[in-house]
Amino acid sequence: MSDHEVVLGKIVGVFGVKGWVKVQSFSSPIENIFSYKSWVLEFPDSSRKQSKLREGKRQGKGLVASLEGVADRDEARMLVGSVIKVAIDQLPELEQGDFYWYQLEGLEVSTVQGEKLGVVDHLMETGSNDVMVVKPTQDGIDERERLIPYLPGQVVQNVELEKRLITVDWDPDF
Repeated sequence: MSDHEVVLGKIVGVFGVKGWVKVQSFSSPIENIFSYKSWVLEFPDSSRKQSKLREGKRQGKGLVASLEGVADRDEARMLVGSVIKVAIDQLPELEQGDFYWYQLEGLEVSTVQGEKLGVVDHLMETGSNDVMVVKPTQDGIDERERLIPYLPGQVVQNVELEKRLITVDWDPDF
């Protein structure tokens, strides 16, 4: 993945016969993916295709989209399995202290006592709050994977992007 792009979703199926695709969105709220008109579709074989969003809408609990140049079900089927990326510079500026998930992935996680727990592999939504999945590292205190709630001011004490470090108030035995 390019350092200048972020994954916002995935094309997971076809919808109807006019070339619409089913979209799984990783944005919050999920419709925000339609704020971006210029998509890069990246396929499992790493090939890429520039694409323009013509229209997007909710369909039941999910989302569907129409892309320029995709007019029938067969063309749409060729896009299934691709991830949807956008240029990072298209993302809106966040307020001080807010971060995009991609900014937190790969950061080292240490306790306030200085114990190294590992690095953030990815984050996941649980409904009540986001959770960091922290994978162990060679210089970490043990070989355990940890699920740590992303709760700024409670569990998460500090995020320092420049130092690539997240400091947490977390019991390593938990």
